[in-house]
Amino acid sequence: MGPRDLLQLVSGELARLGIRHFVTGSMGSMAYGEYRSTIDVDLVADVRLVHIKPLLAAFPEPDFYLSDVAMQEAIAAFSQFNLIHVPTGFKVDFMIPEATTFNASRFARVRAVALSPQLSVPVASPEDIILMKLRYFHAGGSDKHLRDIAGMLRILSGSVDRSYIDHWAQSFGVEAEWKLVCDAAG
Repeated sequence: MGPRDLLQLVSGELARLGIRHFVTGSMGSMAYGEYRSTIDVDLVADVRLVHIKPLLAAFPEPDFYLSDVAMQEAIAAFSQFNLIHVPTGFKVDFMIPEATTFNASRFARVRAVALSPQLSVPVASPEDIILMKLRYFHAGGSDKHLRDIAGMLRILSGSVDRSYIDHWAQSFGVEAEWKLVCDAAG
């Protein structure tokens, strides 16, 4: 089972359980940009306490590691927990969204994207992936975030809503990083 297979399985189970979710992070940027190797999948998922038992049942031991305590803590703190496919070590990071205007916008802008002929999943908009990668880079993240953004801009060229990014980049204090990436991308 590779990361895409795991994504297909997890996204299918989340849809079956009625849990709103979308792909973000490196897997999301690859949906719109350039491929790079990754062993994890980042999902924003509106997991609630009522979903814990069904998720544990959907991803049982010994093939999966999923902690009910970690899920409870992540839900309470709007943080994250992970699911690990034990035989391969691949993991899915579940990020629990706060009820903010930005997160409402991200859910409203989700797109169904075919990552392969067999796999179509909800993916954050390219603009929202760019914004989050700018935020991660600003917080001391790696240059890989800037490379992912540059790859997305090269492939998507003029189809990115730059005014949307400008608005939120200013709100998040990442205008300098956004300008840096735009200048580098031409």
